[in-house]
Amino acid sequence: MAFRRRNKSYPFFSQEFLIQNHADIVFSFVIFILIGLMFEATAKTAILFIQPQYNVTTLSPEGEVTLYHYGWKDSATILFYFFITIILHAVVQEYLLDKVNRRLHLSKSKNTKFNESGSTVSFLSVLSDFLTQEGYLLHPSSLWENYPHVNLRFQVKFFYLTQLAYWLHALPELYFQKVRKEEISRQLQYICLYLLHISAAYLLNLSRVGLVLLFLQYLSELGFHIARLFYFTDENHQKMFDLWAVSFVFTRMATLTLMFLAVGFGLARSENQGLDLEMGNFNTVLIRMTVLLLVCLTQSWLLWKFIRFQLRRWREFRHEQAVRKKAAPKQPLRTLKRDSLGHHENGVLKAENGASPRTKKLKST
Repeated sequence: MAFRRRNKSYPFFSQEFLIQNHADIVFSFVIFILIGLMFEATAKTAILFIQPQYNVTTLSPEGEVTLYHYGWKDSATILFYFFITIILHAVVQEYLLDKVNRRLHLSKSKNTKFNESGSTVSFLSVLSDFLTQEGYLLHPSSLWENYPHVNLRFQVKFFYLTQLAYWLHALPELYFQKVRKEEISRQLQYICLYLLHISAAYLLNLSRVGLVLLFLQYLSELGFHIARLFYFTDENHQKMFDLWAVSFVFTRMATLTLMFLAVGFGLARSENQGLDLEMGNFNTVLIRMTVLLLVCLTQSWLLWKFIRFQLRRWREFRHEQAVRKKAAPKQPLRTLKRDSLGHHENGVLKAENGASPRTKKLKST
């Protein structure tokens, strides 16, 4: 199973060999784990990588319900889906993005951004569809009621594990995709912020708040990456960036509002106050203030970068307009000079043609 066209063979374990064959190497690890399910001696170990662990069966009005909580064994599941995400990324890159890149003939910098936007849209569109099914946005009080939210449904726990796997896979993809050095720092900040916030929501049992905030963030991200994809196909498509700018500011305001509502007021009035590691309760003043400070600093930093970008874009637009206005009145003057010279030459020619033979003879002498 080859994900990359092999135009040239490279020495084993060289840099180019790893970049060209990374998906095949990872795929062999996945096959090795799946083969372990076939044998009774290794099945229990292999299942740790594939299926979420720490399940608890409880009774509810609907019957028996299986819920999950987190533990150290989740790292094995995250590792397995980390491999799966790398393989899926290679498939999308090879059979979709590379084919579009060949038709568009993009530059190297635009090619990197196009690959980033294309892979992000393909993954986030699926995740946003899942987040709309939870319904926490319609009932904001459910974000802090019955805290701590230790027991999670299978879909919610699987979502968080795959999210951590997805953003962890983005780190080696910087190497596999040969991202330019100028872009690495920006993407590292972007990836680390996602990993920090998702891990905090998962480990502090703020899963409901995390789901809502991720839903809002992913909608904004989808708008930006879709607008950038349309811009790369046709540079006249710039109005979608204006729509994204409105959604970006709205997302920042909604995130801050929900965090103050859920953590600042909801959890502060909750009956379960104090630190209890066995029960998974982290509802203390220090932790609440730390979470609020982290989110506020992140949203303020994003807004600051957004405002600087928009101001720079506005200045460049004003500068282009000023240059065009200065160049506009000069063009008629040049055309007038050319017209006047043309008329003068035509007049001289007519005068010479209309002159008498004696005059022409005198001029020739």
